[in-house]
Amino acid sequence: MMVLEQGQIQIHTENIFPIIKKAVYSGHEVFLRELVSNGVDAINKRRMAAMSGDYQEGDQGKINISINRDRQTITISDNGIGMTADEVKKYINQVAFSSAEEFLAKYKTEKNAIIGHFGLGFYSSFMIAKRVEIQTLSAKEGSEPVLWQCDGSPNFSLNAGSRTEAGTDIILYLMEEELEYIEPARIRSLISTYCDFMPVAVCLDHEIINKREPLWRKNPRDLTDHEYVEFYRTLYPFQGDPLFWVHLNTDYPYNLQGILYFPRISGRTDWDSGEIRLYCNQVFVSDSIKEIVPRYLLPLKGVIDSTDIPLNVSRSALQTDRRVRSISGFLVKKIGDQLKNLHHTQPDRYAEIWSALAPFVKIGAMEDDKFAAQVIDLVLFPTISSINNDSKETKNFTTLSNYCTRLESTEEKKILYCTDEIAQAGALSIWKIQGKEILLADMLIDAQFIPWLEYRHTDLKFQRVDAEIDESLQDDEENDDSKVGAEKDHLLKLFKVAINDDKVTIQVQALKGIATPAALILLPEQMRRISDMGALMEQRLPNLPDYHILMINRKHPLIKTLAKLDTEVYQELANNICRHVYEIARLAVGGLESNQMVDFQKHSCDLIGSLMERLS
Repeated sequence: MMVLEQGQIQIHTENIFPIIKKAVYSGHEVFLRELVSNGVDAINKRRMAAMSGDYQEGDQGKINISINRDRQTITISDNGIGMTADEVKKYINQVAFSSAEEFLAKYKTEKNAIIGHFGLGFYSSFMIAKRVEIQTLSAKEGSEPVLWQCDGSPNFSLNAGSRTEAGTDIILYLMEEELEYIEPARIRSLISTYCDFMPVAVCLDHEIINKREPLWRKNPRDLTDHEYVEFYRTLYPFQGDPLFWVHLNTDYPYNLQGILYFPRISGRTDWDSGEIRLYCNQVFVSDSIKEIVPRYLLPLKGVIDSTDIPLNVSRSALQTDRRVRSISGFLVKKIGDQLKNLHHTQPDRYAEIWSALAPFVKIGAMEDDKFAAQVIDLVLFPTISSINNDSKETKNFTTLSNYCTRLESTEEKKILYCTDEIAQAGALSIWKIQGKEILLADMLIDAQFIPWLEYRHTDLKFQRVDAEIDESLQDDEENDDSKVGAEKDHLLKLFKVAINDDKVTIQVQALKGIATPAALILLPEQMRRISDMGALMEQRLPNLPDYHILMINRKHPLIKTLAKLDTEVYQELANNICRHVYEIARLAVGGLESNQMVDFQKHSCDLIGSLMERLS
């Protein structure tokens, strides 16, 4: 075979330096993405050039990947524009000299049809190949086929080729340690990952593998809910159906399409990673998009496709670019708009999925002022008492602003809330007797969200139902003040002696309602918040602080009996009753450890038996 030319590849050191440092690509498997992308680029170039009359028109674009086990090769073939010998010298031998910019300067239409950006994609071949050949024939009239060969060193050879149709073959002779890529299943998997939505057919031994029809490129008006859900199932099999989605489509001030889904979150959610897939002109780039999507939206799923997101040579997003921040703001606004639309147009559906949306909305509001302005009136709270719903309300849910409109005009803007209906059942019953409307704030994030609401709304004060008992909940005292006072002093003394703990403040009150408990554990609001915040930071359930208030309800039948008990005769029984009442109050708020529960149950049985005996 006659050798036409020999020489050395011209390396542009300022651009090749990342390659030398082995920092261009994070994984070897991206070679397929790069080479197939180059093939798509070449097909689009041929179509555009043919429209201008400079090149021959070709058949429908297609890329074929073939495997030869005997030769241990992978061949990536396209029927694109091909290259002449001079173009091979220019675009292959001069590393990092991309033809895309020069080509666009000549054919300025359809910029988005060009995938290539850097000219380094071809050299990803040498991550897995010990030798690479290029068989190419330009679609330009009168061109001759060219064969380029290189063993990974700066040395190459350029000879007459054997290709008979316009296009390019890239033949990779695999290294011994990279023979995994000779397995059809491995290549099929890579096509599905990186090339599934490329605009031309990508084949493995002439079988079309990729789907080619990205849903996000279609008009939302032409799509059904079923199609959106099926696309989600394709992207994330075995993860259930999404709650709802946002279809993104804008061409100003940048080009961006995509679909973002709100998933059904179960269990603990990772807010530090992400599963949104970033594409550049339908080419999969990465699922690490922390620079583009705010942290509070990272658990979303779906696809973002943009040619305007700035990519470095490894096709990873640049964190400090102004366009990235602008795109991030656009995504946030679109999601906020969709939440608002869902809340107003489908209030029942919005309320149904609110518990799954709440973490996104609450964390986002606390971390992003602009997002907070969009969603602050979309935050729902379940209500424990019945309310007078209006047309904008959903049954058993309310927004904070609507709750405030129902407060009496003379009433202080005090927002009553409960974090656990079972643990706070005693205090809750007292407020419900008065017809108060109580918000349920039982999410872990509410320990931070409620103080944030107070900071944002300085005219509001949030109070948990077991923080304090005001005068409106206390029963009128009997006329004989001296008798009442003596009874209160007696009960106070009994409990102080029985409990014998200076950290427990004991109060005696007469509470309204026959269903009110014998005693309640109360915590001042700020003290309880400090306790809850500490538990949140330590990732544990909040426990009962050592310093707390025990409120004794002297209207309760058991306490009335205790007050009448002859303590000189039944001092031990009185002590047992007091301790039992205290333990019941602690049990209600989760203040008993598991090892204390056994003692409590035994003590309870013994006490009831003894009390029945004394009262019989």
